[in-house]
Amino acid sequence: MIRAATPADLPVILALIRELAEYEKALEEARATEEQLREALFGQRPAAFAHLAVDDETGQPVGLALWFLNFSTWRGVPGIYLEDLYVRPNARGGGHGRALLTELARICGERGYGRLEWAVLDWNRPAIDFYEALGARPQDEWTVYRLTGDALAGLGAGQ
Repeated sequence: MIRAATPADLPVILALIRELAEYEKALEEARATEEQLREALFGQRPAAFAHLAVDDETGQPVGLALWFLNFSTWRGVPGIYLEDLYVRPNARGGGHGRALLTELARICGERGYGRLEWAVLDWNRPAIDFYEALGARPQDEWTVYRLTGDALAGLGAGQ
């Protein structure tokens, strides 16, 4: 079962994010707090959205899709950027990841969004194989750039 997250889900959302960060060998970078997530997901102007995969037998969340809207100037329509997709190891292979992506694809179709996209670590072969089996294709012609920390602050200050 896939459902939209609620404020009561914040502890499990944070736990799933931390589990994903640990899997990606970057736990020290996962600094989000429950209060930050509360504001981002459920505040007056949500910046992101979350869906949970719930195990049918236990009723417990076993997977997370955390996403936000982006916009294609060429297509003239929004799309979904999937920031995090994670399914707990003991629930993998049960269709939860596919169900989460199916729900996001359904939302795209229902709302007229032009694409669903995400990034995957180069070394995460199981995820790459899974995504390609769904029909997703890598965008090799693009390189991701990022400003953070002092570089971001310096540019923002006009330096």
